Amino acid sequence: MTKKEEQKIGEGIKRVVSELMDRVMNKVLVTDPFIKEKHHSSKPLYAALVPDEIFKGSHFERRFVTPFGGVWEKLAHVVANEFHGHCEMGKTITGEVGAERLRRIQEVLNRLEHKKKGKDKQKPNWDVELKYILEGGGKSIPTSVVCDIYIESKKTKKKYAFEIKAPLPNSDQTKVSKEKMFKLLAMNPAKVDYAFYALAYNPYGKKEDYNWSFPMRWFDMHNDESVLIGNEFWELIGGKGTYKNFINEINKLGLEYRERIYKEFLGIEPPEGYKDIKLQ
Repeated sequence: MTKKEEQKIGEGIKRVVSELMDRVMNKVLVTDPFIKEKHHSSKPLYAALVPDEIFKGSHFERRFVTPFGGVWEKLAHVVANEFHGHCEMGKTITGEVGAERLRRIQEVLNRLEHKKKGKDKQKPNWDVELKYILEGGGKSIPTSVVCDIYIESKKTKKKYAFEIKAPLPNSDQTKVSKEKMFKLLAMNPAKVDYAFYALAYNPYGKKEDYNWSFPMRWFDMHNDESVLIGNEFWELIGGKGTYKNFINEINKLGLEYRERIYKEFLGIEPPEGYKDIKLQ
């Protein structure tokens, strides 16, 4: 990554997060503030038992979580567009998949989901599963898949599809993602060169320490080449140093917005140590 690309990617990350946070701040301070009288009137029992500050925090959380639901896709879009030259969010990819390949996709997923009587549950193995699926043929059936992020790289001349999830996804989300990835790679002629299941960051630190059980039901999170966690995801879509750039920008914004939330929304001075909370 060039210095210019690094700077532009940093600016893009800052812009996406700032716009989202400013929207949240405007909502909780201007258009939809917490009004304690309204809270007392609508929930008198709660108000009698629990301090207003608890519900004020809940009021903020609800207005924060929804707009941030798609933040990882938006950040990835900004980063990949700058580095690779072309990136789309929510891209619909349509192609043809053989009927036997589609059957084998469901077979593989069913084996991972349901334990056969008297046998241990099937363990995921991306390479073995994909090889088995691609050995199938059959009548071609039109198939469409919507991927979170699609990159058509001007640098590598390759096409990439990504399913991007927060670091602790549930089982159903992961199953759907794996099915989509199989279908993308089973299309003939090929529509993408690679399909990845990507987690934006790793709360466990190292990849080999990742231990959230739900996605591990569907992927070998430590060894499958189709799985990208944290640093390896950001560096693929943005080049070397992107994850560090991302972390630095988030932590700088965190200092600014945490202070504003304490003072402007909660109406208190920030507590000692509030500057120490950082994304690693």
